Amino acid sequence: MTSADRSASRLETAASMRVLAHPTRLRLLGILRENGPQTAAQLGEIVDEAPGTISYHLSKLASIDLIEPAEPRSADQRERWWQAAAAETTWEPAEHLDDPAQRAASSALEKSIAQIYAARYSEYVDAMPTLPPEWVAAGATGDRTLRLTLDELTAMRTELESLMHRWQEASARHDDADETAVPVALVYQAYRRP
Repeated sequence: MTSADRSASRLETAASMRVLAHPTRLRLLGILRENGPQTAAQLGEIVDEAPGTISYHLSKLASIDLIEPAEPRSADQRERWWQAAAAETTWEPAEHLDDPAQRAASSALEKSIAQIYAARYSEYVDAMPTLPPEWVAAGATGDRTLRLTLDELTAMRTELESLMHRWQEASARHDDADETAVPVALVYQAYRRP
């Protein structure tokens, strides 16, 4: 099965969640999804790590089927190209609450992802003065504390996922030659406050 055949990879085990929870691996997977196939050397330049270290992290991602070999993009047969196996990775934290090892692995992964989201948003805030004002005005951030029932929160999750998928389809219609379309981060959270 190639990445074109799968829209999502699903993590089922504590071991797979622990593999992905490493910040460098999360970053490498994100780069492969956003930029397409790369070699360890190319990825090393982006994340400022030695190709040997990158190769190690890539082998860990491949071991849980999150990445796969890609067709070579150059004549150099020594280069090994990698691509994301799917457009997204999913797991359901609620399914892991009863198993301490799975719960801990899921929690570690959630926290690593939250740190990446926070770092990306901080980079955006720092870059705001250099961005075209119309792009800054088009962006959105905000929060509300809502009082909802379980059924209402479930319905909101369904609506948010549907909205995200609709805009994902719009994104897919833009190719790299379309200079009017740029990468846009979409992050949403809705959860019961502890």
